[in-house]
Amino acid sequence: MKITILGATGSIGTSTIDVMLRHPDQFQAYALVAHRNVDLMRELVGKVHPELVVMTDETAYHSLKGTLPQHVRLEFGMDAAEAAAAHEDVDMVMAAMVGSAGLPATLAAVRAGKRVGLANKECLVTAGRIFMQAAKTSGAQVVPVDSEHAAVHQALAGHDRDSVTRIILTASGGPFRNRDPESLKSVTVQEAVAHPNWSMGAKISIDSATMMNKALELIEAKWLFDAKPEELSAIIHPQSIIHAMVEYRDGSVLAQLAMPDMRSPIVYAMQAEPRLESGIPWLELAGTHPLEFQAIDEARFPAMALVKEVLAGEDSLAIALNAANEVANQAFQDGKIGFMDIVSTVAKVLAQTDNQHVETLEEVWNLDADTRRITEENMVL
Repeated sequence: MKITILGATGSIGTSTIDVMLRHPDQFQAYALVAHRNVDLMRELVGKVHPELVVMTDETAYHSLKGTLPQHVRLEFGMDAAEAAAAHEDVDMVMAAMVGSAGLPATLAAVRAGKRVGLANKECLVTAGRIFMQAAKTSGAQVVPVDSEHAAVHQALAGHDRDSVTRIILTASGGPFRNRDPESLKSVTVQEAVAHPNWSMGAKISIDSATMMNKALELIEAKWLFDAKPEELSAIIHPQSIIHAMVEYRDGSVLAQLAMPDMRSPIVYAMQAEPRLESGIPWLELAGTHPLEFQAIDEARFPAMALVKEVLAGEDSLAIALNAANEVANQAFQDGKIGFMDIVSTVAKVLAQTDNQHVETLEEVWNLDADTRRITEENMVL
């Protein structure tokens, strides 16, 4: 199987390469696509020997030029990333570019009918209707790589979809699950990125700390599993051993368990049957701490109150939620706003967003751009 990895130098990309190296007889790299991490890209090229490298940052492209092995082509830009995702030699695309910037190349893979390991929430949050319709038209297989959605995918397999009463995503609660909400006003960036269970980039770690990531995952689940808002819920599970549960009409609840390691959903997305060794530690239940659960306190995590409005509304609200959060998250990282200002800023922007149906990518981009401008204005006020 030939693979293109979008976001090759990120945590999902490097974990995908780890899995590939464990099964060299199963997987080959066609293309590695990244933004600007030149040093890591050189290292990865030496490990998996792709045919093509694409850098979306021009400075990084020029830094790599002339330094790669002769057999490796080097190209620049998002158009090249889209071509690498849709190329006829590619069997699977691991879509792990962070943010809405990853949508065009991932959508190109879907339209080309590829198997797509989807680790980019924003593709479905901002363009879920367009994305899933394209998959239906082309016959593309979209397999989620988020640990929660991969767990739901497995708990649904072989069961009647109409018998489902609830899809329950678990959340670690991040580093602040037991903090007094008042104390969160003084949270630093360093505290927010210190996730207790997962090793992730700054943006995703901060989203976990605000629980905005869970809000985005609920929207993602709506499109992946064609779920009604009332079928979707989340619960805090600090140990991150149970990744999601599916409740059925007869009262049965099926859960997927594994140690918290992204290689588990990655290898499932790459090949569900027969299952492959992933390299993650075995789950020893007798030696595991008690598995705990707690309801989500919306005073501590107001993002979870916001998402109810978004799930019940039209596509424009999800686009606004995502765009406003990206801007506010970065503003917090840059020291322009406080931690609790992230979600309050998003709430202000949502209140100014028209609740409307979206049918085209042009509408998505226009709404995204408008939302980013409005968010910046709200943070200045």
